Amino acid sequence: MKGLKYIMIDKGLIKGRLLLIDDYITQLESLSQMPISEFLSDRRNAAAAESFLRRSLEAIFDIGRHILAKTGGINMATEYKAIARGLGERNVVSKDLSQKLIQMAGYRNRMVHMYHIIAEDELYNIITEDLNDIREFVVSIKKYLTTF
Repeated sequence: MKGLKYIMIDKGLIKGRLLLIDDYITQLESLSQMPISEFLSDRRNAAAAESFLRRSLEAIFDIGRHILAKTGGINMATEYKAIARGLGERNVVSKDLSQKLIQMAGYRNRMVHMYHIIAEDELYNIITEDLNDIREFVVSIKKYLTTF
C-alpha cells in the first residue's frame, strides 16, 4: 500500500521545478558576483535578485507541497512552514535543512506581503551567503526521487 502512494508523485513536475530552480540559482549567482557597491548602484539588480529568489522559494514549496500531498503527509492548503516541517518529518530533507526551509518560508512571506521593507543589502547578503541551502534542497529532492 505504501508503494501505491509514491506512484502518484509526478516526477516530471518535480524535475521541471528543479530545472527552474537551477536556472534561478544561475541568475542569482551571476548577481552575487558583483561587488556590493555595483549591486546597490542599480535598483534593477535587487529587483532581479528578489524575483529570482522568490521564484526559487515558490518552486521549492510547490515541490514540497506536491510530495507531501501525494504521500498522504499534508493537506494541499497547508502553509509554507508546515510544508518545510513535513519534509523534515518524512525525511525527504534533513532536519537541519527542514529548519532552514522554515526560515525560507518566513522570508518568502516577507517578500510577498512586506515587500516594501526588504532591504537591497539584505538581498545581497542572501544571494552571496545562502544559496547553498537552495542547492542542498535540489540535491535532497533528486536523491529522494531515486528512492521509488
